[in-house]
Amino acid sequence: MSFADLFRSVALRPRSSTKGPLDADEAPVASSPIQSQATRFSSAQQASPRPSLSRGLSPAPSSSAPSIAPVTSKDFSFLLRPEIYHQLSPLSIPAPFRNPSRQPAPETPIPELLSHGHFRAAAIAAVQALTSSPVSALSAAAHPPVGPTDHARIFDLLYTRLACLCLMDAASLAAQESKALEDLNSAFYLDPLSGAHLVPWHLRVLGVRLQAIGFGDPRRAVMSYYDLAREARAQVAKAAQAHDHSTSEVWKRRLAELGVKVAGALIEMDDLAGAAEHLATLRDGNQHFNVGGGSGGGSEGDGRLAMSRALLWLHLGDVEAARLCVRDGKGGEMGERIVDALADMADGEYKMALEKWKALKGTMEENNVHDEMIGVNLAVCQLYTGNMTEARDTLEALVDGGSTSHTLLFNLTTMYELCTDRHKNLKLRLAERVASKQPTALGWEKTNADFKL
Repeated sequence: MSFADLFRSVALRPRSSTKGPLDADEAPVASSPIQSQATRFSSAQQASPRPSLSRGLSPAPSSSAPSIAPVTSKDFSFLLRPEIYHQLSPLSIPAPFRNPSRQPAPETPIPELLSHGHFRAAAIAAVQALTSSPVSALSAAAHPPVGPTDHARIFDLLYTRLACLCLMDAASLAAQESKALEDLNSAFYLDPLSGAHLVPWHLRVLGVRLQAIGFGDPRRAVMSYYDLAREARAQVAKAAQAHDHSTSEVWKRRLAELGVKVAGALIEMDDLAGAAEHLATLRDGNQHFNVGGGSGGGSEGDGRLAMSRALLWLHLGDVEAARLCVRDGKGGEMGERIVDALADMADGEYKMALEKWKALKGTMEENNVHDEMIGVNLAVCQLYTGNMTEARDTLEALVDGGSTSHTLLFNLTTMYELCTDRHKNLKLRLAERVASKQPTALGWEKTNADFKL
């Protein structure tokens, strides 16, 4: 019986009163493998060479929970080898973005590159610091080389590199480079004194999906998420015993996010039935969702989880389950209205959805907010109701307003292809318009794929 079949057979049983590995249980839990390994190896790894990590593995960063400051002198030089990292060719970038006057200087600090959306330049700078290969003395000063025992900076630079590659739509490269981390559950990554994990949580979570892609084994992601969930539940129990409410909430939110990510991993495995059954088992007990200032009474992060679950249900084709995820204030007033409009689109009711998107757009503009997602969906409904010219005007207005996401640009260039056979010139002019925009943290530089060139 395959893992997916086993998962389905278990999920079909009515849910009992016991808690599962993705539930925020404050009762003591069994020690995780890495915790027990930390106890055994606490005195043997302070100065030893890197052990073998060859055994098989089972996406803005979250706020970190307080923990004991790890102290270690472990050698992470295996992550500093230049051959790990790929060259990023500028040929995938449209000509207007390659103009030297628009490119940042090589000595620009990485935080500034990120704040202006120069993700390719930040990814390159991170590798220059990791591999001690600056292009000039000025860039060496801005991106000083990192030492093999400075694990905090190594992992920070590595996260910057992998996250920027994903934001550049180069997840396949990020997946290959993430393989250098090997087994993140290995005791090698634990501090020998405190037992704390040396790799930041956000890098571990990102690494799960990337390594599943890189190793070509999507089941690895599901098992690795459950490994992280075991640790999260242990941290919830530990925080509860210490009466540390803020830390407990951080770990509970992380646990809820892992539940959604497991469903996403099952969908990527084409196990839609398993994903649906898994989503149905996720508990709402700790979630009081609120999106966009609605009346849910919870945090914005909780509202995001409610929306994530609703979108997964829409992907699976269950519009009623999607609506339930944001009903009764769980997703706030705006969240419920957005899911309702998306559900109409999923049912093919584009005229009804069009009116709802227009109403949402008006509500947002009254609050002086311009939401790109609402505009793009409005344009899609206009297209499917036979108003192609209006749809094109809606998308171009979004670009003029400063929105430049991949979804928006891809849809607009598709609209050009539908409108005329001379669409290449329109695409090139669009690339020039986008390149002339002021850089923002949402991303400035685009690729040929964004414009279907």
